Amino acid sequence: MLPYGRQSINDADIAAVQEVLSGDWLTTGPYVESFEKQIGELAGVAEPAVSVTSGTAALHVAYAAAEVGPGDEVITTPLTFLATATTAALLGAKIVFADISEDTGNLDPEAAAAEVTASTKVIAGVDYGGHPIDAPALSKVAKDAGAYLLEDAAHSVGGSLDGVPVGSLADITTFSFFPTKNLTTGEGGAVVAKDADVVERARRFKGIGMVREPEQLRTTDEGAWWYEMPELGLNYRLNDLQAALGTSQLTRLAQFKARRQEITDRYNEGLAGIKQLRLPAHRDGAEPVWHLYPLRITDGRRRELFDHLRGQGIGVQVNYIPVYWQPYYADLGYKRGMCPTAEAYYEQEISLPMFPDLTDGDVDRVVELIRSFCGA
Repeated sequence: MLPYGRQSINDADIAAVQEVLSGDWLTTGPYVESFEKQIGELAGVAEPAVSVTSGTAALHVAYAAAEVGPGDEVITTPLTFLATATTAALLGAKIVFADISEDTGNLDPEAAAAEVTASTKVIAGVDYGGHPIDAPALSKVAKDAGAYLLEDAAHSVGGSLDGVPVGSLADITTFSFFPTKNLTTGEGGAVVAKDADVVERARRFKGIGMVREPEQLRTTDEGAWWYEMPELGLNYRLNDLQAALGTSQLTRLAQFKARRQEITDRYNEGLAGIKQLRLPAHRDGAEPVWHLYPLRITDGRRRELFDHLRGQGIGVQVNYIPVYWQPYYADLGYKRGMCPTAEAYYEQEISLPMFPDLTDGDVDRVVELIRSFCGA
C-alpha cells in the first residue's frame, strides 16, 4: 500500500539519535535547548520555542498560556483534527465553530467575526493542508475582540505569508512534528509566541507548573534542591532523543519543502482540466509547505473514488470529518449544518499521497488511476 504520508529518515538522522544515546543526557539536556532555539529562529520570534511531546500537547499548552478557562469562548474551524478544539474544551472553554473559506479550507475571517462575543478569548485558525491562514484579516478580528489569534500550524512549519514566516503571523503558533508532518521528532510539537510572558506561561505549564528560579520562589531560605509549584501544569517535555532527530531533520526542511511543491505541481498538471475535480487553492503571497494534497471531487462520488484508489493500493485519506459531528459535541447540542461550507468541503475532499520520498512514478500512477475513474 502506498501511504498517504510517511517520514523521511536518513543516516544523518540515525547518527544524531545514536549520538544522544552515547552521551549523558536522554532528556532535559542540551539537545532540547538547541532544538528550541532553532525552531524559534525558523518562526522568526525573539524567544526560543517551547518544545512538547505532540502537536496536541502544543495546543493544550498554548491555550493554557493564553489563560483560557471556564467562561471563555474559543472560535475555531470544524475542518481540523480533533485536538484544535478538544484541548481548549479540556480547560473549560466553550468551543464556537465558524465556517471556512471555500477555496483554502481555512477559517473564514468574516465567519469568525460573526461569532465574536464579550467572552471570546482565542480565535484559532488552522493552516489546512499547509496553506497559511489569512493572518492579517484574522489578526484584526482578534484584536478588535481583545482576543489572542492562535495559528495551528501543524501542517505548515517552514511556510510563510507575504514573506513573514509561519510562527510570526499570529500571537501564538503551534507546530506538530508527527511522522507525516514537514519534519519529525517521532512524536512532538512546539509553541512559539510574540509575548515573552505567554512563552513563560507555556514553558511553566509544560514543565508540571514547577519553578526553580530564585525570583519566582515564595520561600527563599531553603537549599538548592528547593522547587515550587505556583500553578498546575503537566509533563509535556520533549526528550533529547527526539530533539536530536528534529535538529537533524531541520537541515533538510528546505529540501522537503521543495519536493512537496514539486509533487503538488505534478498532481496539478496531471489532474488539470477534469471538470469534476477541484485542485488545491494557492492564494497570492502564500508560500505553503504542502502537508496534504486535498483534492475535491464534486460529482458526489468521493466514497467511490476513495474505495477505488484504496483497492488499487493507494493509501488515500480524508481530512477531516467536521469536529462538531463527533458524538461528544452532538451530545452537547451542536447540530449538523451549522458550517455548510466546511461540510461541503468534507463531503468532496480526498487526500492524495504526499511525502518527500514519493517518486514521480508514484504520482503519475495516482494521477492515471484518477483520470481513468473520471473518464478523462
